[in-house]
Amino acid sequence: MLGNVFHLQRFSLFDGPGVRTVVFLKGCPLRCVWCHNPEGWKKQEQILYSAQRCIGCGMCVQACEQGCHSLSGSVHIFDRTCCVSCGACAKACPAEALRVSGEEMDAEKVLELVLRDRQIYVESGGGVTLSGGEPLLQPKFSREILKRAKEAEVHTCVETSGFGEQKDLLALLSYTDLLYYDYKLTDPKAHLFYTGAERERILDNLSAAGDTGIPVVLRCPLIPGINMEASHYIGIARTACAVGSVREIHLQPYHSLGEGKAVQLGLRHMYKGKVPDSGEMETARETVATALRREIPVKIM
Repeated sequence: MLGNVFHLQRFSLFDGPGVRTVVFLKGCPLRCVWCHNPEGWKKQEQILYSAQRCIGCGMCVQACEQGCHSLSGSVHIFDRTCCVSCGACAKACPAEALRVSGEEMDAEKVLELVLRDRQIYVESGGGVTLSGGEPLLQPKFSREILKRAKEAEVHTCVETSGFGEQKDLLALLSYTDLLYYDYKLTDPKAHLFYTGAERERILDNLSAAGDTGIPVVLRCPLIPGINMEASHYIGIARTACAVGSVREIHLQPYHSLGEGKAVQLGLRHMYKGKVPDSGEMETARETVATALRREIPVKIM
C-alpha cells in the first residue's frame, strides 16, 4: 500500500494528546490563502527553490534533462512550466537550495518509523496523527496506516479539513481514536472565496463523524481581516454545540510560516497579514465561550 508523504515529524506536542509522530500526506482539495503547508497541496512531488541558498554553481543546470534551470550571469532562473519533479536538480545541488517535497512510501515503512517511539507514546499518552495536506485524498493509504497502528495498540488521531468523500471519512474513523476537525469560516461566500471550496460537504461530514461518537476537537484558524469577527465566533460555538461529540475547541492564531514556503514553490501567497495578538485571541476565546450552550473547553493553541 503506497502513498505520498511530505514530512514525518517526531516528538510533536500540538497534534493530539501526549508526544506524537505526525505523518503529513500530500494532496489537499482546498486552497486556503493562509495555508502554512502549501507544499501539501499537490499529490505529486514538487520542487522547492530557496534563492537565498543558491550559490550559482550551475550543477542543477547540468543535472536537469528538461532544461528547467539556467543561469543569467549569477542569477538562477527556474522555469517550472517544464519541471517534472524528478528531483535530479535537488540531488545535484550542493547548497540545498533545491529540495523535493514528497516521497512515495509504503504503509509498512511508515509504521516502522512511527513505532520507533512506541515507549514514548506509552509514557506520555501519545501516538500517531495523520495530517496533511488532507488524509482523505489518500484514503486507502491513510486507512492502512491507522489500521496497522491500532493493531500495534498505538493511539490514533486524524487531522482533516473534512472536505472529502463521506464514505472515506467513515472508513478512517473505524481505526481512529480522536478526530481533529477544521472549522475555517462561517460565512458561505467567504468560505468559497478564501478556501476555494463550499462548506456544505464539510458540515455534512462533521455531522456524520459526530454520529459515530468518536471524540472531536474543533480546530479553528483565526486570521485577521478574514474571519476574526463576532459572527464567526458565534458560528464556531453553534457548530460545536450541534455536534454532541465535540469535546474541545482550539483557536489557532495565524502564523506566517507558509509564506516562505509558498515563495519557494513559485506560488503567489495571497495573504500577507499580521499575526493576531494575545488580546485579540482572548477576545475571540471569550466570545466563543459565552456563546456556547453547553460546557466545552475553549483553548488558544
